[in-house]
Amino acid sequence: MSEPAKKNPSLKSQSVWLLSAKIVGYFFAFLLPLLVVRVFTKEQVGVYRLIFQVIVDVAGILPVGFSLSVYYFLSRSSENRSRAILNILLFNLVMGGIACLTLFFFPQILGNILQSDEMTRLAPKAGFVIWLWIFGMFLEVVAIANQEPKVATVFIIFSQFTKSLFMACAVLIFETIDAMLYAAMVQASLQIVILVWYLNSRFPRFWTSFERSFFQRQLVYALPFGFAGVLWILQSSIHNYFVGANFGEARYAIYAYGCFEFPLIAMLYESISSVLIPRMSELQSRGETKRIIETAISAMNKVALTFLPIFAFLMILATPLYITLFTEDFLESVPIFRINILLLPVYILLLDPIARAFEEVGRFLLKFRAFLIVGIVAALWFGVQYFDLRGMIAIVVLSIVFERIVLFIKLRKVLGLGFEHLYLLKTIGKTIGATAISAFILLVFYWYSIGTLYPLTIALAKQLLSSVGIYGLSGLFGGSLYLGLCLLVFAPTYYFFANLTGVIDEDEKAGIRSVITGFGSYFRRNEANNPRL
Repeated sequence: MSEPAKKNPSLKSQSVWLLSAKIVGYFFAFLLPLLVVRVFTKEQVGVYRLIFQVIVDVAGILPVGFSLSVYYFLSRSSENRSRAILNILLFNLVMGGIACLTLFFFPQILGNILQSDEMTRLAPKAGFVIWLWIFGMFLEVVAIANQEPKVATVFIIFSQFTKSLFMACAVLIFETIDAMLYAAMVQASLQIVILVWYLNSRFPRFWTSFERSFFQRQLVYALPFGFAGVLWILQSSIHNYFVGANFGEARYAIYAYGCFEFPLIAMLYESISSVLIPRMSELQSRGETKRIIETAISAMNKVALTFLPIFAFLMILATPLYITLFTEDFLESVPIFRINILLLPVYILLLDPIARAFEEVGRFLLKFRAFLIVGIVAALWFGVQYFDLRGMIAIVVLSIVFERIVLFIKLRKVLGLGFEHLYLLKTIGKTIGATAISAFILLVFYWYSIGTLYPLTIALAKQLLSSVGIYGLSGLFGGSLYLGLCLLVFAPTYYFFANLTGVIDEDEKAGIRSVITGFGSYFRRNEANNPRL
């Protein structure tokens, strides 16, 4: 008997729910690194970052994207829905088990790769976390694929909240990496229990639906996409292992926090890309190359409107930002961070959604990334012998820039881009101008305030927090106050010049006005409900 049809929510509705979940989830995930640097030594921070880097990467690589095939098969014939679910669970169970058993019986593999006895000691626990994570992470994916954005929102927020809560408690109570790994096991086990309940409620008796021929069909569909994803993980993460193995835990802690990615930036990029991918595919299927170019550049204008001011703000205020978030112990991370965020302007070129719309470009990119990884490994091997941490991150940045240049050249040929399309970039030029003027004003404010206003905000925070017994957080609260004042200087200035040059269109102005009006209504309601005596 086929499952009853249900009305699917709109794309806009799904996007709103999932974006909200990501915002809340990223907020919880952002708090843990701030806590770790205030409790652990640098060596412990390095071990923590390295062991969880291994867990995240292996948990991402071993399933080779097989779980993502659920998006394809759940939207098709109802008789195969349960089979697709069971196949993914079995595949993840086996792949996670391989990692767990390997690290349990041969823990020295991890220790030898990373040149660390501590990694050898932690390897069996890390293997068990990998097994549970590979299995449990399917919870968020399957709810989205089953067209239940509200349920997926709950799962995403629950997952990030419980993970951050359990691991924060492990840090505060036990102050050991082992405790954090046990906390990750407990949280993942809880997530697996919810996953089994959810699957049984949506796909009754799914465990009885195995069919070998369908399993093979699902593998054939999923593995090509999965291998492309594996190459990207290797390309973006392999530098961590070179640094961890050759510079030691304490220096790796400096490097890892220098490579810290602020969640809002990744969230904005992912949101825009996820909207563009189906749009580009639709236009390509109709042969509307001109519309592809216009749509892509319009999206780039929107990204530039956000990314360029963020880049300028972070570049100028990197030092007080790092002292505020990660304490003065991580000031050495600032130069690494400044080199790393040079990629922000590069990411304005939204090339990946266009590449996905052309099969020949996708095949080219897969082959090129395989070649590029070999080059990156060679460069990193050379770098650990002759470069410092700044040189290592420079290798990563240059490799990504090189890939973007090659991909742009390929797409230029496919799309027939020429000088006649340059006029479409005029808005980005205006954005650069507005950002440059606003950045100069912020820089002047920073020069004159860092020696006076910044110590004042720290002293004010100390005075306020000492009365409630949390004196140790004065740097976090005082620094946040100073950064907020800098933002109050930069944001209105940028808005003024962006508006003056016509960068902000009428829809964006209306959105900003609605936000301001919403805040105004909120404060007016509070004023009415709480009149002054």
